[in-house]
Amino acid sequence: MSNLQRISLASFLAYFVMSGMLAPIGIVTGPMAEYFGESVPAVTARFSWLTVGIFVGAVAALFVFAWVRIRYLMIGLYALLAASVMSLGFADGLLSVGLRLGLVGCCCGIGLAAAALTIARSYDDSRRASMLVITDGSFSVAGIVTAWLAVYFLAQGSGWHAVYQFVGVVALLVLVLALISKFPEMPEAETSFGQMRRWPPAAWLCVVSLSLYTIGQNSILWWLPQHAQANLGASAETAGQFVGQYWSGMFAAQIFVAWWVYKVGVRTLLRLGATTTLLLSLPFWLLPDAGGFMWLAAAWGFANLGLLKIVLSYGTDVAEITSSQLVAVLLLGATTGTAVSPWLSSQIVALGDSVDALRFGSACFALMLVLLGLASRKSA
Repeated sequence: MSNLQRISLASFLAYFVMSGMLAPIGIVTGPMAEYFGESVPAVTARFSWLTVGIFVGAVAALFVFAWVRIRYLMIGLYALLAASVMSLGFADGLLSVGLRLGLVGCCCGIGLAAAALTIARSYDDSRRASMLVITDGSFSVAGIVTAWLAVYFLAQGSGWHAVYQFVGVVALLVLVLALISKFPEMPEAETSFGQMRRWPPAAWLCVVSLSLYTIGQNSILWWLPQHAQANLGASAETAGQFVGQYWSGMFAAQIFVAWWVYKVGVRTLLRLGATTTLLLSLPFWLLPDAGGFMWLAAAWGFANLGLLKIVLSYGTDVAEITSSQLVAVLLLGATTGTAVSPWLSSQIVALGDSVDALRFGSACFALMLVLLGLASRKSA
C-alpha cells in the first residue's frame, strides 16, 4: 500500500469514526434512558456533550494546523479518542458519559478537519470533489454498520455502549495508519487568517448552508425512530432500521456521484441535491403510517447526493484558495449544526412532539436550498 493510499484510508476511517459516534444516537437513547432512569429527550440532550465537543474541535482546527503537523495530530487525537470511547462502558452516570463524549467530540472535530485537509491537499482539482464525496461514502458506511450493530447488540441484551466499543477499534486503526504514514504539510502562508478577507460571499453562504444541512439531517434521523414508534406503531427494531436504510441509500448515491460529478459538474449537483433532499424529507411527517418508511429512508439517503461534500467542494472552488482555514471554516459550519442539533431538537420535542422535529428538519432544508441558490448565482 502506497503512502497516498494509507493517508487516504486514514482519512476515510476518520470519517467513519465520527459517523459511528453520531449515527446510533437515535437508536441507543431509549435504552440509555431506561438504564439511567431519565426521559428520552433528557438523554438525547446529553449528546450535546458530543456535538459541542465536535464544535470545539472544529474551532480548534482553525488554529492548530499552524502549530502541529497533521501526522502528530492524528496520532495523538486517535489514541486519546480510542481510550475515551473504550471507557464508556465504565461510566456510572450521565455526567461521566457526557465528559467522555465531550472529549471524543473534540478529537473528532479536529480529526475530521485534518482528514478533509489531507484529501484536499493530496489531490488536484479534477479529483478533489470525487475524493471528498468518497470520504462521505465512508461516513455513510459507518452509519449503515453502526446502526445495524446497535440494533443487533441491543437485541442480544448488550449494553447501550456496545456499539461504541466497535468504533473504538476503528479509531485504533486510524492510529496505526498515522504511525506508519507521511501526511502533507501546510505551507506557512496558508495559515494566515488574512486570507479570509479574500473569500467571496458565496463561500460564506456555503458555510451557513452546511450548518442548516446538518441540523435538518440530525433532527430527522435522531427523532424518526421515536416518531415511528410513538405515533405510527412501529416496533423498536424496525424503527431503528430506518437509520441504517438512510445511510445505505446515501452510500449508493456517493458511489454514483463520485463518477457523475465528472459528467455534470459540482454546480448542477449542488442544486439538484439540495432540492431532492428537501422534497424527500417531507413524506416522513406527512404520511399517516410507517409502512413505506424503509424504502423512503433509502430513497432520501440517495436523494442527498453526497450534498455535504458537494457543498464543501463548491466552497473551495469559488474561493479559489484551498487553505487550512477555508476547509476548517466550511467544516465548522457543518459541525455547528451538529453541535446544536441535540439541544435544539430536544427542545422542539419537549414543547411539542417528535413529529415537530421532522417538520423543523424540512424547514432547515428549505432555507438551505434558498442560500445555495444565492451562492450559485453570486459565483456565476
